[in-house]
Amino acid sequence: MAEAEVTPKEGFNLKRFLTEVSAELKKVTWSTKKELITYTEVVFVAVVIVCALIWICDTIFARLFHIILR
Repeated sequence: MAEAEVTPKEGFNLKRFLTEVSAELKKVTWSTKKELITYTEVVFVAVVIVCALIWICDTIFARLFHIILR
């Protein structure tokens, strides 16, 4: 059986890395300003809803424990 040829590993090349990063960033489809505002609003509303649900559950459990431990 033939042995596989082992090639030495190249060291880190900063210039090559930055060139590849730049090339990849050019391929990215960036969101428009309108889309970004819409997504931000959706996240904000979702956070407010989740906070309200946690607050409601916390209040209910606190009152239940207060009644039980009386």
